[in-house]
Amino acid sequence: MTFEEAKKKLEANGQMHVLKYYDELSDAEKAALLQQIDETDFEVLKNAKNLGHGSERGKFEPLACMQLSEIEKRKDEFNKIGTKAIQQGKVAACLLAGGMGTRLGSDDPKGMYNIGLTKEVFIFQRIIENLLDVVNATGSWIHLFIMTSEKNHEKTVNFLTEKNFFGYKADKVTFFKQDMAPASDYEGKVYMEEKGRISTSPNGNAGWFSSMIKAGLDKTLHAEGIEWVNIFAVDNVLQRIADPCFVGATIAQKAEVGAKVVKKNAPDEGVGVMCLEDGKPSIVEYYELTQEMMDAKDEAGDPAYNYGVILNYLFNVPALERIAKNELPLHVVEKKIPFINDNGELVKPETPNGCKFEQLVLDMIHELDSCVPYEVVREKEFAPIKNKTGKDSVESARELCKKNNIEL
Repeated sequence: MTFEEAKKKLEANGQMHVLKYYDELSDAEKAALLQQIDETDFEVLKNAKNLGHGSERGKFEPLACMQLSEIEKRKDEFNKIGTKAIQQGKVAACLLAGGMGTRLGSDDPKGMYNIGLTKEVFIFQRIIENLLDVVNATGSWIHLFIMTSEKNHEKTVNFLTEKNFFGYKADKVTFFKQDMAPASDYEGKVYMEEKGRISTSPNGNAGWFSSMIKAGLDKTLHAEGIEWVNIFAVDNVLQRIADPCFVGATIAQKAEVGAKVVKKNAPDEGVGVMCLEDGKPSIVEYYELTQEMMDAKDEAGDPAYNYGVILNYLFNVPALERIAKNELPLHVVEKKIPFINDNGELVKPETPNGCKFEQLVLDMIHELDSCVPYEVVREKEFAPIKNKTGKDSVESARELCKKNNIEL
């Protein structure tokens, strides 16, 4: 993109301030900024006015969960089906690892954080060791896709390469970058994070499949005959990935997506809950649950909205390709966004100062026709690390690892 073309695009979108420091930049910085302007979708910034106005939701109804008792009864059946699919190369895993360890006090990618006590045990290491359990049990390597972001790609690739992927087969690991979205003030004016760089953030956890397609990896899925992709977040150090029983249950139920869930520890616990929305699978956020929904009971007399999602989903690839062209809702989220002020100084705000724009996996699931909520034991598969101390923290995850006889 030429300077004149960039100027024209910025004028059309009311973003001319992006070029304020252009003359101060080196030739390389100028080229990088012009490329970023070319690649940035400024249209999303018009949605800043929607902050605080969520999209209209439909009619919620309970969605029956496959509970531990049923899974236990059918365990052999499910394991057989899942193991066969893995051995035939039909199952892949996709780690969503675009985030940084900022809330943990680290400037590195979150997966590089060391949770060890007597030795080094990194978050990435714990996840790969969990996947290696399945590789060893089935005798089959599972293609592991790792989604990074432009903010952490190089560090992530270098770290895992230096660590020899913690024993995982290097040719079974493929990296790709998540698409980014610009971040703005409340009026939709994009922030600059450097004099020659527009402020951006990952475009939400629903961006994984469109980012895979953009990277040409849908061709890899087809070439390898992959029919199922298990996506999961980087921050849960206990989760089981491409677990044959989970894979088998999803296939046996002929569902387009399987969702690992845990029984809520309180009616108002801050987790999204699997449900039906206008007759299709969906997730109702905890703050959207009415008192009536919290009080509702199922046939057994248990709470009807009782199973929280843990961001571990098994998606059917043909179903994903069917919905890939559908426009997902854009969620406007209020955040603290570092920016360059009028004096060219970097400001790190202590309170929210603007908007980030995300597409969420719950909307992706709602595009599909069928879902199996699959219950797992919370203490064995749910140890999220979101904070350094307190709830869902490094501390709590360490305690859960110890309970599961994982040496730290």
